[in-house]
Amino acid sequence: MEREVYLYPYSQADARRLGESSLWQASFQANVSCARDIEGAIRACSDTDGSLRPEASQSILDRWGFRRTIFVLTSTLRDAGYDQYLSEENRQWQKSAYIPDDGIYNRYFTVDTAGVCLDAFISQVREAYDRLELFGPEQCEPNSFEKLNYEGKVLVLAPDTLKESYWNARAQLWLAHDGFGCRPNAIGRSIRCTCLGDGEMTRWNRTDFIGVLKEEFLPDWAKEKLMELKGQEQRDVSPMMGGMTME
Repeated sequence: MEREVYLYPYSQADARRLGESSLWQASFQANVSCARDIEGAIRACSDTDGSLRPEASQSILDRWGFRRTIFVLTSTLRDAGYDQYLSEENRQWQKSAYIPDDGIYNRYFTVDTAGVCLDAFISQVREAYDRLELFGPEQCEPNSFEKLNYEGKVLVLAPDTLKESYWNARAQLWLAHDGFGCRPNAIGRSIRCTCLGDGEMTRWNRTDFIGVLKEEFLPDWAKEKLMELKGQEQRDVSPMMGGMTME
């Protein structure tokens, strides 16, 4: 399936240096195909009044997913000079994306269409992404990675760490138990934690998380799971304490 093709995040030069040219090539070809599909969807779904029907973006997202679609769109905006046609929101949106400088290769997956149609398409993609209701940096404590101890805190897993099929709030929230990665300046990066959505326990790297969730953004379902987990931790500790004797 097209959306399963790995989105290679580096340039061709980096790929060659790292011995990953085949990954770059597969990703590049997918980027080009995605751009051509976007052009086709815009042509097929444009009305005579210049508006764009909602199914334009949905067909692309179903086939290529958010990651690649957003990558192709932001690369297009950087290289093709569409700024004058964009809403202020879409101009600001493109600035948050990192696109590797890949010389002439990025031009091959530049979307060629009317600026007003591209602006409408981008707005549709952004609205679809917002409907996922994912947590982001704005819901996290500032400077979490650099300054905060994560032990006992609810952490927000970065969406890019997950497959897109798991892009939902329940898969993002994790209770950190322990591990060297809990401390910001430790050499070790591993954190043992439990997903508040499904109770899975595993280890993630500190860099896999956006940061510590601000308490005011903790949903009710997560509060219930958090109480359950912390209650279990207390029950696990109590028998150990009961076995201790005072001299």
